[in-house]
Amino acid sequence: MVKSKEYRAENIKVLEGLEGVRKRPAMYIGGTDKQGLHHLVYELLDNSVDEALAGYCTKIIVKIHADGSCSVEDNGRGIPVDMHPTYKVSAAQVALTKLHAGGKFDKDSYKVSGGLHGVGMSCVNALAKKLFLRIKKKGKIYEQEYSRGNPVGKLKAVGKCKENETGTFIQFWPDELIFSVLEFDYKVLETRFREVTFLNAGLKIELEDEIKMKKQEFYAAGGVREFVEWLNRNKTSLHKKIFYFKKEMGGTEIEIAIQYNDSFQENIFGFVNTINTIEGGTHISGLKTALTRVINDYAKKKNLLKGSDTFTGDDAREGICCVVSVKIADPQFEGQTKGKLGNSEVKGHVDSATTLSLIEFFEENPIVAKSIIGKALQSAKARLAAKRAKDLIRRKNEFSIGGLPGKLSDCSSKRAEESELYLVEGDSAGGSAKMARNRNTQAILALRGKILNVEKSSPSRALSSEEITNMITAIGTGVGEHFNIDKLRYHKIVIMTDADVDGEHIKTLLLTFFFRFMPQLIEKGYVFAAMPPLYRLRKKKDYYVHSDEELVKLTKGIEKPNVTRFKGLGEMSPDQLWATTMDPKTRKVQRIYIEDVVETDQVFSMLMGDDVQGRKNFIAENSQEADLDI
Repeated sequence: MVKSKEYRAENIKVLEGLEGVRKRPAMYIGGTDKQGLHHLVYELLDNSVDEALAGYCTKIIVKIHADGSCSVEDNGRGIPVDMHPTYKVSAAQVALTKLHAGGKFDKDSYKVSGGLHGVGMSCVNALAKKLFLRIKKKGKIYEQEYSRGNPVGKLKAVGKCKENETGTFIQFWPDELIFSVLEFDYKVLETRFREVTFLNAGLKIELEDEIKMKKQEFYAAGGVREFVEWLNRNKTSLHKKIFYFKKEMGGTEIEIAIQYNDSFQENIFGFVNTINTIEGGTHISGLKTALTRVINDYAKKKNLLKGSDTFTGDDAREGICCVVSVKIADPQFEGQTKGKLGNSEVKGHVDSATTLSLIEFFEENPIVAKSIIGKALQSAKARLAAKRAKDLIRRKNEFSIGGLPGKLSDCSSKRAEESELYLVEGDSAGGSAKMARNRNTQAILALRGKILNVEKSSPSRALSSEEITNMITAIGTGVGEHFNIDKLRYHKIVIMTDADVDGEHIKTLLLTFFFRFMPQLIEKGYVFAAMPPLYRLRKKKDYYVHSDEELVKLTKGIEKPNVTRFKGLGEMSPDQLWATTMDPKTRKVQRIYIEDVVETDQVFSMLMGDDVQGRKNFIAENSQEADLDI
C-alpha cells in the first residue's frame, strides 16, 4: 500500500485579498459564462441603486464601450475617499480590494440594500484585467486604476468639481483569463434595467452601446403598477383596474400590484431590494397564502362556491400577473446570486398586508372581484375534469411497473443523482436510443411527435394529454401545488430531438412545458438539451461535426470530402448514437437555465401564445440568425 503524503500545516493554503475570487469565481458570480459576465454589471448597478434607495441618486448611466469595457456612473454620494482607520489606505481602496467591506453593513449608511454581501464591487475588481475608478466628492475629482484586483497607484485628487457635484464612475475590462464570453449584450442589460426602474419609481437609467450605436433611457413614474401593465401589454386583461398597495409592516416595505388576464399561466415575479428572486421565498409564500384565503372567503360570502367546495391555490392564481416588491434592512438570501428569500418574518408581513388590502379592494370593486372569482371557478371545473382524465390514464398504466408509463424504458439504478431521462422524438429514434443507452443509468421515454402547446391550452387539457401525463409520471415530482423536488427520479432530464426545424420545434414545445409546469427543474439545473451532430466526416477516421463552421474548418484543403448529413436520430446506428450523443465521456449537452424570468415569460408568451403580431416582429428582427435546413 502506497502511503499518502503527510498532511502538514503548510498544506493549508490561505488565499490573500481577492485571490479566492479569481480561483473560484463561480462561487461569487454564478459562473464565468455570459450570465456571469453580466452579473458584474449588475453588482455595480446594485451599488448605484442602493444610493437611490437611500435617497441620494436619481440617475445611473451605463455604457458598453467600443474597446470591450463597460462603465457604470451614478450621481450618488460617491464612495468615501478619506483614510480608513484600520487599513491606512483610502476607504474606496478598501471597498474595491477587501471582501465583505462596504457601507451595506452600517445601518446608518443604508437602511435597505440590494448589494448586500459587500463583495460585489471587489468581485468586479478581482475579475477585471483593468478597472478605472473616478469619484466626485467634496469639490474634488479623485481617480485610481487597478489591474486584476490590485491597485496600480494610490487614489489621487486630479481636479476640481462643483461642491454639490457628487458621484461614482467605474469602468472595467473583463478578464479573458476568467470569462469564456467577453461581449456585453445590450438586450440582456436592457431587460434588467427596465425592471430596476419599474421597481424604483422616479429613477432614471440610461443605457448606451457605442458598438451598436444604440441608446435608451428607462424611467417609470408608476412603479410596480406600471410594471404589471407592461407585463400584460400583449395579453387580454380580465379587469382594467389594477389591484395595488404599498405599505410598511414590521420594518418591511411591501409594494404589490395584481392584474388577471385570460391566459392559463400563473406569473408572479418577486423582488427583494430590487433583486429578482427567481426561486421565490417567504415574500411569495405570504402573497399566495393571503390570495387563496381572501378569494375563498369572498366567494363563500357571496355564495359563489357551493357547500364545502374550495379553490386550491392553483385555481386562485390561474391567469394572475403579479409583482411583489419588498424592501427590508437585513434580507437573508440563499447564495451570492440571491435567488431565494429566507426571512421567516416577511411571510407574515406580506400575508397580513395583502389580506387587509385585498379584502378592501374586493368590497370596493365587486365587478373586478367577480371576474377574478369567475376565472377561479373555470380553473376549478377544469381541474376536476383533468383529474378524471388522469385517473383514466392511471388505470391504463396499472399494469406498468410501479405505475410508471408503459412507454418508459427505465434505468435499473434507483439513485436519482446518477440517473438520466432522455425524452426522445419518435419511436424510431426511441428504438435506437434504447439499444444505445447505458441501461444502468439512462432511461428512455419516446414521445409521439409534437406534444401539446401548453401555452395555448388550459391546464386541464394539458394534463389530459397522455404524452404530458407520461412525462410527469416518469419525472416523479408532480406539478403545481403538488410539486415536490425530493421525488425527482432523475437529476438529468435530456431533451433529444432531431437536428432539423421539426426537432427544434419539438424542443421548444418541451421547454414551454417545463417552464410553465415545472420551472423548478430548470432553476435547479436538471434540464438539458442534447446536441446531436449535424455531419459525419470520413478522413482516415470518423469525425462528428456539430456546426457548419466546424465542417468548413475540417474540410479545408480536401477535395470532394466524404460528408454525411444526419437528418434524424433514427438514421444513426445505436453505436453512433451512443458515441455522439449519449456517452457522458464524449457527448455534448446544453444545460438549460433562465437568464431573466420576466424576459423568458415574455418570449414564451410571444413565441408560443396568441400574440401573432409580436411573433411576426420577432421573426423579422431575427431572421438573419435563423439556420434553415433548405
